[in-house]
Amino acid sequence: MGLFDFVKGIGKKNQAKTEKPAATPAEPTAQEIANQLLAHIKSLGLPVEGLVVNYNSTSDLATIQGKVKSQADKEKIVLAVGNIDHVAKVDDQMTVETPAPESKFYTVKSGDNLSKISKEYYGDPNQYNKIFEANKPLLKNADDIYPGQVLRIPQ
Repeated sequence: MGLFDFVKGIGKKNQAKTEKPAATPAEPTAQEIANQLLAHIKSLGLPVEGLVVNYNSTSDLATIQGKVKSQADKEKIVLAVGNIDHVAKVDDQMTVETPAPESKFYTVKSGDNLSKISKEYYGDPNQYNKIFEANKPLLKNADDIYPGQVLRIPQ
């Protein structure tokens, strides 16, 4: 459990569809954002039982509850939510069936690529695929990173 900080406004625009009619106000409500975040997690196919997502528009805080099997799944869900443009903080209240050491998180800077990050963390730029695999399905390809995005860096 924990509170994770993200950079609001830098993340991807949430494209997940909800069951809301097309006519929506310019600024979505907190409930609409929570529904979009929930749909986004489900669209990634990340395994979680009893998933509940709440969003507070005053503090830009998303709260996630549910049960996952692995630490990796938990971290991917936190990043899936935190790397969306409306979210500045994620309150992780999920439980893990099989606890394991946490991964490090890295915030992408301008000019970064996975090879550069891999060299910094592992001393070998050719280990970039380890970072890419650790961030699937959040990343579709190794070049799909942007400044401000937060990535998992496995041990």
